[in-house]
Amino acid sequence: MYDPRIRTSSLPMSPDAAAERVTAFLRKVYGWMSVGLAITAVVALQVADSPAIVGSLLSNQFLFLGLILAELGLVFFLSARADRIAPGTATALFVAYAALNGVTLSFVLLAYTGESVASTFVVTAGMFGAMALFGSTTKRSLAGFGQFLYMGLIGLVLASLVGIFWHNDALQFLISAVGVLVFTGLAAWDAQRMKQMALAVPEGQAGSFAIVGALALYLDFINLFLFLLRFLGGRRE
Repeated sequence: MYDPRIRTSSLPMSPDAAAERVTAFLRKVYGWMSVGLAITAVVALQVADSPAIVGSLLSNQFLFLGLILAELGLVFFLSARADRIAPGTATALFVAYAALNGVTLSFVLLAYTGESVASTFVVTAGMFGAMALFGSTTKRSLAGFGQFLYMGLIGLVLASLVGIFWHNDALQFLISAVGVLVFTGLAAWDAQRMKQMALAVPEGQAGSFAIVGALALYLDFINLFLFLLRFLGGRRE
C-alpha cells in the first residue's frame, strides 16, 4: 500500500500543520471507506432481492468466478499503482470494486438471517472502531506486529484453500478464529499506517493514496465481518 521510497517535501512542517494534514487525510480515508461499505450494502441488498440475478450467478459458475477475479485484479491494480493514477480514476475503481463485492456478498444475505447479519455488523463496527482508535492513538509502533499479522494472513489463505477440498469442522473453526484475530489486528495496524501515510505522501498524490487507504480498511472491515458471521450468524432454514 504505502511505498516508503516516496519522497516527501524537505521543508520542515510545524506540529499544527502536520496535525491538520493528518486530520484531512484521515477524513478522506474513513469517508471513502464508509462510502464503499454503503455501496456494497446497497448492491448486496438489491441483488439478493432479485431472483433473476441470483439465478444467473448460480447457474453460471464462470460468471461468478469472473467477478471474483475482477475484484482481485482491482485490489492489486489499485495497491500497485496508487502513485501513478489520478484520484478520479482511483475513486472510480474503488467504487467499482465495492459494487462488485456487493454482488458476491449478496449470497451472504441469502444464507444468513437478516437479524444475525445486522447484529454481526454492529459487533464488527464496534470491534473495528475500537481497534482503529487504538491504532490511531497509540504511541507504540505496530510495525513488527503488522509483519506478524501478514504471516498469519498468508497462513489463513493457505488454510482456507485446504478447507475448500477438505471439509473438516475443526479446521473451519480454526480458520474462523484465526481470521477474526488477524483482521482485528490488521484494523489497528492499518489505522496507524494511515497516519504515517498522511505525512509521507506528496500533496498531489494524497487523493489516490487516500482511496488506497480506504480500500485497506474496507477489506479489514469486510473480512472481520465475514469471519465473525461464522460464529454469530444464524443460517436460514
